[in-house]
Amino acid sequence: MKVSVQSPATIANLGCGFDCFGLALPVYNVITVEETILPGSGVEINVLGADADSLSENIPTSKNNIVFRAIELLYNYVGQAPSELKINIKTGIPIARGMGSSASVITGGLLAANELLGRPADQNVLLAIANEIEGHPDNITPAFVGGMTIACLEETGSVTYRKLPWPKEWKITVCNPDFELATDISRSVLPENVPMKDAVFNLRHASMFIQAVHTKDEELMKLAMADKLHQPYRMKLVPGLNNIMDELKHTDGALGCVLAGAGPSIAVVSNGKNTDEIKDIVHTCWDNINVNSKIHTYSIEEKGARIL
Repeated sequence: MKVSVQSPATIANLGCGFDCFGLALPVYNVITVEETILPGSGVEINVLGADADSLSENIPTSKNNIVFRAIELLYNYVGQAPSELKINIKTGIPIARGMGSSASVITGGLLAANELLGRPADQNVLLAIANEIEGHPDNITPAFVGGMTIACLEETGSVTYRKLPWPKEWKITVCNPDFELATDISRSVLPENVPMKDAVFNLRHASMFIQAVHTKDEELMKLAMADKLHQPYRMKLVPGLNNIMDELKHTDGALGCVLAGAGPSIAVVSNGKNTDEIKDIVHTCWDNINVNSKIHTYSIEEKGARIL
């Protein structure tokens, strides 16, 4: 028996919502988990897709693979060990670009394995296992449930979340530069402590963000996405980011420009208008410093991961 799951890309943080806010996008990985019938065949992990050869260098195909590690935790939860498994990872989400590729494959692997096992784990258990591997719930949660989410890791290890009613007309333009940025490197530049005034600044703006989404308040959203907890420290890792943000402040339709997750991709929230000019501005800013890019505009993926 085998099960395939399609799991979406995600954008975390969204400026002010560090390690808390996230949303799902209609770009997908597909994870297939199959219980093989040959005793002693062990665990086989394959990376599929147009760039499979180059991706295999970055995605372990041993038991260190994050998909297998998540599945192993689920099997342990039901008192079993995953002995004979074949795992195929078909990639459609760029790796190390801030689009939640790891959260996507973890989510897909867990849902597929849970289906193979007869659904012993509920969503709360799956979220907790996924978070144990990923480390924070901002990407994991929208990958599971779709939409725009607020997620919190509790001291017990459980994840509490709520979905926000994202305005359908608001779009996300994702700008992918032609270089990678590993999450651990992007996190290494963050300070262990931040000034109280910066923490309060983000608390205020996160509150405004939630209100702006609920009321579709474009003017409030333009203020709300500002951040002082992570983006100021990560600016130096993404050439041209500061210039792009400044240019987009004066662009009709643009509601905010932020790092996509830990970067290096950039996410621009807009009211759905003038998206071509937004793309042109980012292209031009990066072209001027010899950074190639791919830019796409998306609506939110509301459904999250699903069994195919």
